[in-house]
Amino acid sequence: MSAPPSELVPTVRPAPTDDRLAPLRERGRRLLDSRPGRALQQYGRDVLRKPQGVEPIERGAFVRVLILWAIARAVNFGLLWGFYSIAKASRWGFGPDSERLGTFWDFLTGWDADRYGQIAAQGYPMSLPMNVSGDILPNNWAFLPVFPFLVRTLSGATGLGWQPAAVLISLAAGLGATWVMFLLLRTVTKPRAAWWAVVFFSFAPLSFLFVLGYSEGLFMLLLFSGMLLAIKRKYLSILPIALVAAYTRPGILALGLALGIIFLVRFFRRRVDPFPVREWASLMATGLTIAVAGLSWNHIAQYVTGTHNAYIRTELGWWLDYVGNGEFTPFTPWFRQAGTHLGVVGIVLVIALVVAFAALLWSRPVRRLGLMVVTYAFSYGLYIFAVFLPQQSTFRLLMPMAPLMADDRWSSTPRRRAAILAGCLALQVVAILLLWTRGNP
Repeated sequence: MSAPPSELVPTVRPAPTDDRLAPLRERGRRLLDSRPGRALQQYGRDVLRKPQGVEPIERGAFVRVLILWAIARAVNFGLLWGFYSIAKASRWGFGPDSERLGTFWDFLTGWDADRYGQIAAQGYPMSLPMNVSGDILPNNWAFLPVFPFLVRTLSGATGLGWQPAAVLISLAAGLGATWVMFLLLRTVTKPRAAWWAVVFFSFAPLSFLFVLGYSEGLFMLLLFSGMLLAIKRKYLSILPIALVAAYTRPGILALGLALGIIFLVRFFRRRVDPFPVREWASLMATGLTIAVAGLSWNHIAQYVTGTHNAYIRTELGWWLDYVGNGEFTPFTPWFRQAGTHLGVVGIVLVIALVVAFAALLWSRPVRRLGLMVVTYAFSYGLYIFAVFLPQQSTFRLLMPMAPLMADDRWSSTPRRRAAILAGCLALQVVAILLLWTRGNP
């Protein structure tokens, strides 16, 4: 007799499985199904969603932005002339040495602008001023070279004095920054929110800096251009722009960190969003180059002056009147300033500001601005918190976070838009008085 069929087929036993990872997988599934897990997934969907902007930009958009810029700059000049006239008639002192006011050009190129003029004419000092305690005092190494180089170049090419040259460069750069910010926001959000963000940016309380001999406009032109290129995934094109920005104003390290975050996000999502070699290689090269350039000025200053950490110690020279001398430790300046002047209450206020900033970035209207805007805002906020001492210049330092004004809550109703614009104009009057005419910005 033949054997039963079941005996003719060899028994195949299932291979033993390793269930050691099963508890971790189950825990991960539970975490994703929890309320915080679902919130994180929703956050990711909002940040990573396809940009909601309308392209191409309609014809005549540049003319609209140009008219807006011209009106805003006319308001700036009018307010500055008014305060200049009051200060001159009242014989107020102006600038770090409280000197008598001279011409209107002197008024437009005071404070830090005057240091740019010194650098344009004389370059940087070979030695650093010190007090009797060995602390380095404020000096021109705190100011990066691109803006004074452009001032010197334009002045030499046209025969203009350095003061008109500095103001003209600032005006042109401010127009460029306004237009590129408009392009950037039209790429990531709806037309109404983008337009009103540019309106608020143009009339913002510190917008009068765009008609002074300051480098803020130039830095934001370069920064917004880099962000726009990153959204379009033209990573290698960011490199020359970022290199110029690195020697225009401090802050380019934040863009490098943002690009690093984008690299990680795209790497881990490469199965759903292809990340070809050409893109990841150019993104990595750009991010690393920005990091090197952003850290290089301290080494350049150290090499030229022969003083260890010359740039960092120069920046600390501006802290002496607020918190005294001491070593620089990242992520402590805000607590140090608050603790020195307000004690425990100050520490609590700093923590509250950190929580409020995190809540802002978590909010849906902001995260819907997309990965580039959110990662840059996070990176720049982290940078300011890590290295800068909060003082009156903090308001000026926050200007590069202007794309956050495309949060559609700002422009959702006509009444809200009118109130914010009126507030901008009122605060601009206060800012010109307190942060320019009677105090430094």
